[in-house]
Amino acid sequence: MTSLFRAFPVALAGLCMLAGQAAVAGAARPVVVELYTSQGCNTCPPADALLGKLAQRADLIALSLPITYWDMLGWRDTLASDANTRRQKAYAEAMGHGGVYTPQIIVDGVVDVVGGRVASVEAAIDARRQSIEPTVVVADARNSEAAGAARVASIAIASSAAAPAPPAKLMQARVADPFVPVSVVENRQEMHIKIGAADGAQNATVWMFHIRSAVNVNIRAGENEGRTITYHNVVGDVRAVGVWKGDTLTLTLPRSAMAGLPHDGVAVIVQQGGYGHVIGAAYISRPEFAASR
Repeated sequence: MTSLFRAFPVALAGLCMLAGQAAVAGAARPVVVELYTSQGCNTCPPADALLGKLAQRADLIALSLPITYWDMLGWRDTLASDANTRRQKAYAEAMGHGGVYTPQIIVDGVVDVVGGRVASVEAAIDARRQSIEPTVVVADARNSEAAGAARVASIAIASSAAAPAPPAKLMQARVADPFVPVSVVENRQEMHIKIGAADGAQNATVWMFHIRSAVNVNIRAGENEGRTITYHNVVGDVRAVGVWKGDTLTLTLPRSAMAGLPHDGVAVIVQQGGYGHVIGAAYISRPEFAASR
């Protein structure tokens, strides 16, 4: 089982531009991978296993978001939430899809792929990683006839080592999203989220995800009856906690805001609009104020 409605693939559009413009990618940050899955979906277990492997990577924030619409098949997903379902449907609308499906992986809010297709998932992650590499490329094709070639400068912004000179010819440069630094500091009473500034007018949602690192489920009915599946980095709660408009933003969340939410990790994601490209992300495991499992 894969599709509830008709689903359309999304290409990695808008990642390249012609020379004569500049593209800036910020310092390295984790790429966000969201898996929409269900205990009632018989094609989901391979994707769940893949998400478990991705969750071990330091360069990713890999999240499992169980959805509710397959509950009609005879087994109610014990981890699913309406908030996860709404989030997936909002992505479908933002990406121009005709519907939702499982297993679906969305990479950094940019592209979606079928969650069980390992090569496609890795390719989407690699493409996104390349688009946010810490490099500035400036390509100027003006006066190319007189100069005999375009004048090109390349500057590495994340390293003190000089970047190698690019070839003297018309080049392509990636269009990169703005990089927004995100830090999360917590103690037993509260959490402090700090989001840095970036040039240009921005309008991004700050999302907070409460996560359980691993949950074993014995499925007793439905298409996966008799299976025991381990779900990794399960999102039990997702909420918007602020709006970032380009200036430095500090949010303080008291312990009372976490009451009744079993989790052992928190992810904070800054996302253009609400369901657009991810431009900043951070993750902490085992926060001191986390509720008991």
